Amino acid sequence: MTISPAIVAWFRENGRDLPWRRPGFSPWGTLVSEFMLQQTPVVRVIPKLEAWLERWPTPAALASSPASEAVRAWDRLGYPRRALNLHACAVAITDQHGGEVPSDVDALLALPGIGDYTARAIATFAFGLRVPVVDTNVRRVLARAVEGRAEPASPNAKHDLPLMESQLPDDLALAHDTNAGVMELGALVCVARNPRCDDCPLRDQCAWVLAGKPAHEGPARRTQKKYEGSDRQVRGRILGELRASDIPVTAAEVDAVWPDAAQRARALASLLRDGLVTGSAAAGYTLPE
Repeated sequence: MTISPAIVAWFRENGRDLPWRRPGFSPWGTLVSEFMLQQTPVVRVIPKLEAWLERWPTPAALASSPASEAVRAWDRLGYPRRALNLHACAVAITDQHGGEVPSDVDALLALPGIGDYTARAIATFAFGLRVPVVDTNVRRVLARAVEGRAEPASPNAKHDLPLMESQLPDDLALAHDTNAGVMELGALVCVARNPRCDDCPLRDQCAWVLAGKPAHEGPARRTQKKYEGSDRQVRGRILGELRASDIPVTAAEVDAVWPDAAQRARALASLLRDGLVTGSAAAGYTLPE
């Protein structure tokens, strides 16, 4: 028995109406959404995605703009290195694939900024291919419903991908909705803390529930580091100063964004190393061209 039938029925009734799930949404739009959704909540992504696609509706449109405009438009989505990767990805698609997003997983993996999850998500959600897609939410649902564990083990593609593939029907539409539905269930119902088991379509076949919900016996979950006062916050302050200026920002202006000189210097050095900032104290600092 697989979890697919219950998942598909639940997803088709309860799945959220999201832009990338609507008929006719472009593969390029799906690719952009996957970049933006990395470590960023859906509610923050949707307005930024819509504005991005209105400005750059194709890879060629983004590739023709300087990388600095991609970083500027990324604004406060966080992890701005993704904007540079997305720009580089658009250039590669334009130069190597005639401006069309490829559907093959290996071809997608060869593009800048695309890892195994993103490649599989694009292949499945943009092109309807039958490939397993595994993220944190999927791993949690599989651990509970299929393996009877409260928490998944550490990510392991050799384990996770075959396990998810074993749940996929041969029918392409059903496989697509199984991938999307397991992910949606993990995001909305089978959440990390206080899962809503009474509302779960798998409650009667969930191995973890049937085993009496045994407690997690492995290492404690890692907690996310605080943003306030972190180097990430300082990096964001510096980038915000540069986004707001059409001319090089002076070293004195950079100094004014954060009081701790050592932390500020560390954050600036990391931005220069990542290619998100160019320039020097003598010449001033700008976004990359």
